Amino acid sequence: MEWTGIRPAEFTATQAGGVRIRAQGQGSFVARPLQGQAGCLAWRWRVDAGPPATDLTRRGGDDRAIAISIGFSGFGPQAGFAIRTQHAVAQASAGQVRLPRSALTYVWGGTGREGQGQPGGFFPSPWTSGITKIRVLRTADAVRGQWVEERVDLGADWRTAFGSGDVPPMLELVISTDVEDTGARLDAQVENIRFVPCR
Repeated sequence: MEWTGIRPAEFTATQAGGVRIRAQGQGSFVARPLQGQAGCLAWRWRVDAGPPATDLTRRGGDDRAIAISIGFSGFGPQAGFAIRTQHAVAQASAGQVRLPRSALTYVWGGTGREGQGQPGGFFPSPWTSGITKIRVLRTADAVRGQWVEERVDLGADWRTAFGSGDVPPMLELVISTDVEDTGARLDAQVENIRFVPCR
């Protein structure tokens, strides 16, 4: 899927059942529907080439190598009238495609300073601040060319990012990249995305 006005990146399947993303000043995403309650999610990823560190809190300068997002069917408890109205307008434009009402995004990129001092290191997206909360797992200067394992507790993270309350059911998983602002070359992979027991 594409963002308006941005040339799409190239997503290809790998022999290991993962996804390889290659781009040069491009950005786009792939999405897969999900169902059920949030559990613990694990995956491994690597970046062989990617953008320099950017400020992920700033519109128009928020390039990142790769991000994994989980969309949820319900709003956070602090979502007010304005957020709900904006979402309703966006949903009307999206037609049959159901848009998440809250989302957690885990990023390889950025400076690592974006979420300092905020619960769990989460900070609002500069584009959808009331809907999407971002956390940098690996900064742009993290080691390249090596696989890195990740594991996150989606339920605990949703409560940290959005506030106490019942975690809504999951709606979708999205893998994305954005190197449009810097024009950087990207070569990254993610594989073995799976739900694992929370311990």
